[in-house]
Amino acid sequence: MPVDPRTELSEFLRSRRARLSPDDVGLPQFGRTRRVPGLRREELAQLAGVSVAYYTRLEQGNGRNVSAEVWDSIARALQLSEAEHAHLRNLTQCRVGGPKKKAQRTYVRPALRHLLDNVGVPAYIGGRRSDVLAWNPMAAALFGDWSELEPRERNWARLIFLQPSYQDLFVNWQSKAADVVGFLRMDAGCFPDDPELAALVGELSLKSPLFRKLWAKHDVKEKSFGTKVVRHPLVGEMTLSYETLRMPSEPELFLTTYHAEPGSPSAQALQLLASWGRDATRAGTSVQSQA
Repeated sequence: MPVDPRTELSEFLRSRRARLSPDDVGLPQFGRTRRVPGLRREELAQLAGVSVAYYTRLEQGNGRNVSAEVWDSIARALQLSEAEHAHLRNLTQCRVGGPKKKAQRTYVRPALRHLLDNVGVPAYIGGRRSDVLAWNPMAAALFGDWSELEPRERNWARLIFLQPSYQDLFVNWQSKAADVVGFLRMDAGCFPDDPELAALVGELSLKSPLFRKLWAKHDVKEKSFGTKVVRHPLVGEMTLSYETLRMPSEPELFLTTYHAEPGSPSAQALQLLASWGRDATRAGTSVQSQA
């Protein structure tokens, strides 16, 4: 079933309040002993400049006719990150009846596929639900030949949580897993009526205890940049930096590239892997989703 924005809003606000302590926000600790972690509702309401009854209504998911200024004040009181603040806006816009973003058939333009073929580092184009839509031979050499998978299986969430080989590939696999769940949470806020996303979350919740645990935390994350350490079965361990770029005219699509510091052992290993990838796919080009 689709994600319910009202339930999502309620659980998100409670989870963010629970992670704060009076010390975090400069409030004195006195009075009765706290039986549960986090700020009390009256403390959060005080910080946000609203009444306790009003904030309680919001935390119950009743976000109708609430101004952006009030939500911004609550975001500041909860010390939300930029990604969390964006997620809150998505949830409240869906809840108050703002324009909903409808699912559209994903299409990767030929020019973008040509770009992938000419990028000198592992690169792929992803879309909603962390789907992998197109990639170049170097990405296939690094992550595995996604063309051998059914289109629905070309999805980072399914790969990370359901494919044991990816647990071996990423040295800090749980960090990668948390990132993927954070991306899916962002999508759930933007597209609460997406049946494929709901089915994906349901499948992973049944099959992966770690996914259930991470999903319940309500953490969100935007795709951006960082570093991952991978342990490739052919060339060994590599420290790779990644960059994620949104397509300005197609905001649901993003290009992710991986590269190593020039002259480093990781760069040498990546060069060996690139040579192997070119030999393995010399007659081919970037692979596209059949979905």
